[in-house]
Amino acid sequence: MSTLANSLRPLLAAALCILYMSAFAAPAASVAPNACNFYNIRDHGATGDGTTLDTAAFARAIDAAAAAGGGTVYVPPGRYHTGSIRLKSHITLYMEAGATILGSVNPDDYPPAENIWREGDGGHGRASAISSLIYAEDAENITITGRGTIDGQGQLWWKRVEWRNPAKYKLPALTDYQKAEAAKLSRDRPHMIRMLRCRDILIENVNLQNSAGWTVHPMLCDFVRVAGISITNDPDASHNTDGINPESCGNVRISNCRIDTGDDCVTLKSGKDAAGRRIGKPTENVTITNCVMYHGHGGVVIGSEMSGGVRNVTVTNCVFQGTDNGIRIKSQRGRGGVVEGLAVGNIVMQDVPTPFIITTFYTGSDTADDRHAVDEGTPRYRNFMFSNISARGARIAGAITGLREMPIENIVFSNVRIQAAGGFTCTNTRDITFLDTIIDTNSGPALTLRNAPETSSAGLRTRKPHKDTPLVAE
Repeated sequence: MSTLANSLRPLLAAALCILYMSAFAAPAASVAPNACNFYNIRDHGATGDGTTLDTAAFARAIDAAAAAGGGTVYVPPGRYHTGSIRLKSHITLYMEAGATILGSVNPDDYPPAENIWREGDGGHGRASAISSLIYAEDAENITITGRGTIDGQGQLWWKRVEWRNPAKYKLPALTDYQKAEAAKLSRDRPHMIRMLRCRDILIENVNLQNSAGWTVHPMLCDFVRVAGISITNDPDASHNTDGINPESCGNVRISNCRIDTGDDCVTLKSGKDAAGRRIGKPTENVTITNCVMYHGHGGVVIGSEMSGGVRNVTVTNCVFQGTDNGIRIKSQRGRGGVVEGLAVGNIVMQDVPTPFIITTFYTGSDTADDRHAVDEGTPRYRNFMFSNISARGARIAGAITGLREMPIENIVFSNVRIQAAGGFTCTNTRDITFLDTIIDTNSGPALTLRNAPETSSAGLRTRKPHKDTPLVAE
């Protein structure tokens, strides 16, 4: 039977290639030569036994496809233990159902990579970064697809984080083994998928789990689509395992994804402090739709690295279930940058402690009463619209906290329903409008204003008034 299966494999591969290409076929005149080139990693030496390092086999298959002008690198069922896999232009990495890529836990299997946030310029003190499990640089037309699984085997990487910070995690004295493992983080942890300066990227349908660090991280990319993927990183054991983090990217669409992770589910970034302002590429023209977010520090987050700006973002038709925060926008004096043009609608939040948190006090010791001079490091938030949103089981309804010298301005809440223990607070804001909005609290006012001129609360009401408590307190 195995001989018959081996003899049929080329025919099955060709049939799969034809079906796949026909599903996404361009007009005949635009189909490139060799569009159906098919490269099975088994034919290039991969064992798929889960133990042997198959990095070189992936590289050989990818190089062969690239030499032919592009093609599909096929990963059949099996368990493929590998270090960094570098994709090239016009390559589709197709993972069959039953195929699992297992990320190596050895840092030596991840070569150095360019750190665009340079040493001493927001680069966390490192002149170079560590390569991701799957990555590409300066490439175009790349697809990662199929029904297979990419497993970063992050459990040991997460333990190394704790062993490197024993005081933070309240650990007993470390063993020699633990100290040696902690030292392996000298170049940080590999992200699972990272694309740098790429164009026309599609990541779809695959299952991603146990990422050592961030899971999907396009950086300085344009035309990025992430669709129908599932991300699962243990929320209780993993550290900084963000789900999808577009950074300084344009024209991004994230749709039909399920994300359950140990940090923010979807985060939009654009560089930190001077480095972000130096590169100056905003994350812009982003749609996030039809996604379900489970555990995570935030459902959809902007920042805190947003010094290059974030603008023109739509979030719609999503469910947040048990995330620490719902919509979270975070920055700090010194970051600079402008966040503007955010529309969030048709969202359901259940058991999200803080449905809305918009702050310019993410780190540092400054307070909301301080006033500084406005300069290039002053962050600015403006022009947000929140509509058709239901939040139940919250701890507080929300909080907006701006700077005395740069209030957060022009925000509208329309047809929003929030059930929370405590109310909503606006501090150092201007021109906040509540239209057909209900905030029910267990105690206290629905809305508290602190240095919040031009707030329109005529459209705000509560179904749970409290004796001797105003609807709006100032």
